Amino acid sequence: MLDTQTQTGTEDRDITYYAKKRYTAKAYDREKKISPENISKVKELLRFSPSSTNAQPWHFILASSEEGKDRIANSTDDLYPFNSPSIRNASHVVVFASRLAIEEDFLLRVLQQEDRDGRFAADPSFKMKMHGGRKMFVNLHKQDYKDVQHWIDKQVYLNIGQFLLGVATLGIDATPMEGIDVKVLDEELGLREKGYSSLVVVTLGYHDPEEDYNANLPKSRLPYAEILTEV
Repeated sequence: MLDTQTQTGTEDRDITYYAKKRYTAKAYDREKKISPENISKVKELLRFSPSSTNAQPWHFILASSEEGKDRIANSTDDLYPFNSPSIRNASHVVVFASRLAIEEDFLLRVLQQEDRDGRFAADPSFKMKMHGGRKMFVNLHKQDYKDVQHWIDKQVYLNIGQFLLGVATLGIDATPMEGIDVKVLDEELGLREKGYSSLVVVTLGYHDPEEDYNANLPKSRLPYAEILTEV
């Protein structure tokens, strides 16, 4: 069964409505599937996320077939079996993977794409300045801070944060999972041979109202007095 969500009556909802409405689904209705139209939007959310210096150091696996979801669940069956049902019952599953290195050839591909997209049309001299600035930050984390992999991973987490809020605006439930055996998943999907490693799995679909205990629980966050200082 495909989703039939429309935007009727939602025009006055601002982004905070969805920030407060979204939650981590704990069980999925395997019969409800995300429409092709919304999957196109899901892909756009993945592609158009911000990243430091627009480096985009990520790759995604999108699984919708039973075989594809089973392959991802292989990474949870032994160590994190409580995550396996959500993976298998969800409409779609996204694997977020980060690059294992950012080298010159990759930086040039990003630069060439920016050029094709017209980012330097007004000032062609800015092209090499952009390349130099991006290399500066990459090398800073490689050579000085020596935390380049951590820096790369943080960019993927930026994507995940935007993604969770974005799919909520589409009426899609989601569950981010770090409870995966990364080595198993990387081997299953051949990620390391391609220069990536998995970080997080996000299941997508529509919750099972009878099994999802988290759906009706009140949202809980620390008060502003503890988390916010205005100066």
